Amino acid sequence: MRAVRIHRYSAFEDLELEQDVPRPELLPRQVRIAVKAAPLSIALHLMAKGDYQRRPPLPYVPGGEVSGVVTEIAEGVDRLKVGDRVAGIIDWGAMAEEAVGYDATLYPIPDGMPFPEAASLSPSYATSMAALTWRHQLDVQPGEWLLVHGAAGGVGLAAVEIGKALGAKVIAVVGSQEKADFIAAHGADHTVIHTEANFRERVMDLTGGRGADAVFETVGGDSFMQSLRCMAPGSRICVIGFAGGTVPQIPANHLLVKNITVCGLFLGYYCGWGREDVRYDHRDRLAADVERLTAWWREGKLSLHTSHVLPLAEFQEAMRIVTSREAMGRVVVVP
Repeated sequence: MRAVRIHRYSAFEDLELEQDVPRPELLPRQVRIAVKAAPLSIALHLMAKGDYQRRPPLPYVPGGEVSGVVTEIAEGVDRLKVGDRVAGIIDWGAMAEEAVGYDATLYPIPDGMPFPEAASLSPSYATSMAALTWRHQLDVQPGEWLLVHGAAGGVGLAAVEIGKALGAKVIAVVGSQEKADFIAAHGADHTVIHTEANFRERVMDLTGGRGADAVFETVGGDSFMQSLRCMAPGSRICVIGFAGGTVPQIPANHLLVKNITVCGLFLGYYCGWGREDVRYDHRDRLAADVERLTAWWREGKLSLHTSHVLPLAEFQEAMRIVTSREAMGRVVVVP
C-alpha cells in the first residue's frame, strides 16, 4: 500500500510517500480501516522530529487521527462492524491507504458527514468538548465569559463553536483580520487580534472589568501570563498546548489572590497514548461526548470546518500550511 513512513526522526519535508509499504497487522480488539482522510497537526510535526512526549517505534507511519470505512474486524470488537463509516483516534498509521485502530476510540459517523470533516470530530472537537464540559476541567456554564486563544485553529474553532452551543459568551483571540472575520462567522461574540491590540485590556473592557470566567489556552508563554491578568475571581484556565513555543512558569500568587483554578488536558491519555493504556476505562465517556457532538452537528451548531484538503502525495505541502499558521480549521490529506 502507499504510505508515508518515518525511518528516522526528521522534518516532514525529508519524508517520502512510499509505494509498497506492508499492510499493518490487525491485533485483537482492532479494526482495519480504508482511510478516507487523515488530519495533520503541529503535534504530528513534532512527533516526526522526535520532539513530542510520545515516540512510536521506528519505522512507523505517522497520523493518529483518521476517518474511513471499516473493512475487517478482529476478535473482541463489539461496537463496530465491516462497512461502518468511522472517525477517531488510532495509535499511528493514518497517513496511508489502510490503517488499524482499537474500537474503543473509533466512532460511527452519519452517512451525511463528509470524511474530511469527520476527521476533525475526534480529537479536535472531542478535545475541546472535554476541556469545556468535564467537571475537573473548565465546566463552562451558560452565560459565562469564555476566552479562546488560537481560535482559528482546529481545536480553537471547535472550542468557539462548542462554547456557543453551551450558551457561553465567547471572546476569540486570533492573529489577523482574516481570521477574525472567519471566527466571527463561526459564532464568536467578540474577536481580538493579538498583534494589534492588548487582549487583556480588551477582555476587561468586554466583561465590564470582571474578567473571563474560563480560558481555553493553546499558546503558552506570554499569552498564558496575560490571561491570568484578565480572569475573574473563581475562574478556570485550561492548558491545551504551547503553540507559541514557550512553556509558562505559573506564579502561584496570582492563583491565590483570585482563587483561580489551573488545569490541563491531554486527550491522548484517555486514548491509549499515556504511560498506561486506559482507553477502555474511558471509552463510554468519550463515546458519549462524540455522540453529543454529532447531535450538535446535525442541528447545525457545529461546522467541523476543514481548511484544506490535499492528496496524500502532497503531504509536505499540507504540513507547511499547518506550521505556517495559514489554516483556519483542520488540514487533511486524502489517499
